[in-house]
Amino acid sequence: MSTKSRTRSKTRLSRALGIALTPKAARYLEKRPYAPGEHGRTKRKADSDYAVRLREKQRLRAQYGIREAQLKIVFNEARKASGLTGENLVELLETRLDALVLRAGFARTTAQARQMVVHRHILVDGKLVDRPSFRVKPGQMIHVAAKSEKMEPFQVAAAGGHVDVLPKVPGYLEVEIDKLQARLVRRPKRVEVPVTCEVQLVVEYYAAR
Repeated sequence: MSTKSRTRSKTRLSRALGIALTPKAARYLEKRPYAPGEHGRTKRKADSDYAVRLREKQRLRAQYGIREAQLKIVFNEARKASGLTGENLVELLETRLDALVLRAGFARTTAQARQMVVHRHILVDGKLVDRPSFRVKPGQMIHVAAKSEKMEPFQVAAAGGHVDVLPKVPGYLEVEIDKLQARLVRRPKRVEVPVTCEVQLVVEYYAAR
């Protein structure tokens, strides 16, 4: 799929889910805040409980850019942990390496953050990690490999080029953007995580299956 096709696909998905998955989609949603298709502007009939839960689950998946199987694995882990399952779910997803690369401002989108990891540009505590799903532990340092620092995407990031399109750096991260490094200082709390999701509906979706 070409870059232009991927961009259109992300914009269409953003409109369908009612959330901006990329900065470009955010600008598009400001102009066209309705679902795609010929019936997008018309008032839709009330969704069933299942449809509402399914949509919320899809919103969570889309924001982290993960497959259904991956989300189900993390959900099962969240359910076994102490505390509220929905909050645990988001907190666990947020410690993925690609998610934290995005939150730190190294990347502009989730897809770009994943590419940076897969293409072996990101280290954790000095060791190369090429798995976007790698779970970062509190205290660990995330940084860009020295050989990659001079590349244009990282130069843009180091200059604060993504500040205008990303949420404020959350309190669980300490970031030195000019050095292209960030430390996870503690486990994220759901209230701090900048994702749009009614997590209880996601829990209900899986509980009903």
